[in-house]
Order: sequence, then structure tokens, then C-alpha cells
Amino acid sequence: MGLADRIFRLLAAALLALLYFTHQISGPAAVAFLVLAVIFVATGFVGFCPLYLPFKISTRKKTAEQ
Repeated sequence: MGLADRIFRLLAAALLALLYFTHQISGPAAVAFLVLAVIFVATGFVGFCPLYLPFKISTRKKTAEQ
């Protein structure tokens, strides 16, 4: 996972958490968005997204060895 992808995930998680904790969203959608925010934080810090594997997606920059 590339740096831009990781930053985007962490910013999106912060936005979703902000919406949840300021009660801008509520109900089942709020819980789903909060779970998504937790997943974004986890994958952002780890630098790996399991959903990228079956689709062979990589957001890392290409190097000379690749």
C-alpha cells in the first residue's frame, strides 16, 4: 500500500469518526461507518489491505527493480 493510500485511509477514518461522534450520522449506518473507520485505521497503520490481493492491486510506487 502506497503512502497516499495510507494517508487517504487515515483521513477518511478521521472524517467518519468525526461524523459519528458529533451525531451527524446515526442508526445502523453510523455503526457501519464506524466499523469502516476502524478497518481504515487498521489497514492504514499496517500498510496492507487484504482486499487488494485477489484483485492484484498495488498502490506502491514502482521501483527500478520491479
